[in-house]
Amino acid sequence: MIINHIEDSKISGIKIITPHIHKDDRGYFFESFNSKDFKTLGLPTKYLQDNQAFSKKGTLRGLHYQLKHQQGKLVRVIQGEVFDVAVDIRRGSPTFGKHLEFILSGKNNKIMYIPEGFAHGYAVLSETAIFQYKCTEIYHPEDEYGVLWNDNDLDIQWPVKNPILSQKDRNLPTLKLIDDKYLPKI
Repeated sequence: MIINHIEDSKISGIKIITPHIHKDDRGYFFESFNSKDFKTLGLPTKYLQDNQAFSKKGTLRGLHYQLKHQQGKLVRVIQGEVFDVAVDIRRGSPTFGKHLEFILSGKNNKIMYIPEGFAHGYAVLSETAIFQYKCTEIYHPEDEYGVLWNDNDLDIQWPVKNPILSQKDRNLPTLKLIDDKYLPKI
C-alpha cells in the first residue's frame, strides 16, 4: 500500500494522507496516487483534471468552489510550504462555516483530500511554492464561486499579513452574504 497513514479530520470527509516514502542516498520516491489503494480506503479514484500553480511568498489564492460541477480535490505541495484551508460550505452540514487549516510542504509530503462542497484556498509561506491538485471535475469558469478569504465569521488565522491577491479574490462576498441557492447541499 502506498499510504503510510491516513487520518480523518475534525470535519467529516477531509482526509490527511501520509504517503509511504522510500528514501536512500539518492533521495526519495513515493506514489502520490494509486487508484487501487484509494478505492480500498474509500477515496475517489476518478480525477478529471490535474492543476499545478507556482506562486511567490505571500500569495493567497481562494477561497474557491464550483456549485453545479463540484470538485473534490487531492492537494499537495511539491516544493515550498503553504497554509492550506478548506471551509465547509454545505448547507445542512453540522460543520457548516467551520474550516480546517493544515501546513502542506515539499518536506512533509502530506496530501489532503477535500471532498465536494468545500471552499478551498491557500497562502504561500516559503519564498516560492509549487502546489499541485487533482480534481474530480473539470474547471467550469461560468460555475466558479468563492468566499472572501478574510471573512470575520470564518475566523481563519492566516499567517500572511497583506497577502498578494487577485482582483477577483479581493471582491468575493462573505459566507453570510451568499444566497443559499449558491451554496452546495449536503
